[in-house]
Amino acid sequence: MEEVLPQLKEFIVDYCTRYKIQQVDPCALYLDTSIDLDLDIFDIEIDLFLAEFTETFRVDDSKFTWYKYGYPKGSASVKVIKTVFGYRSPWVKRLSHKIYKPKFRVRNLQEAVKTGRLL
Repeated sequence: MEEVLPQLKEFIVDYCTRYKIQQVDPCALYLDTSIDLDLDIFDIEIDLFLAEFTETFRVDDSKFTWYKYGYPKGSASVKVIKTVFGYRSPWVKRLSHKIYKPKFRVRNLQEAVKTGRLL
């Protein structure tokens, strides 16, 4: 199983800490970790996140479009479930994934770092 690049883990943890999004455990970041659902980065915040990502890793994002993934806008239902029950339990994660389909994952960022282009 392929691991997340250490510098990418560091960037995500630093970004979430700096902008007080949520505490992220670097050991809990996998390639299938969803940026919008698991890390709660969506709406205008996702655009800021991607801008900083492309600047930090010198990735070409000129061909990037949200049409491929669908623009992540979050879900009020998932936010309520996370607030009431937390997000550590497997059943909460499964229910959240059924209510809201994640659109953008760490795997996409890692591919961009490796290839130099965000597609």
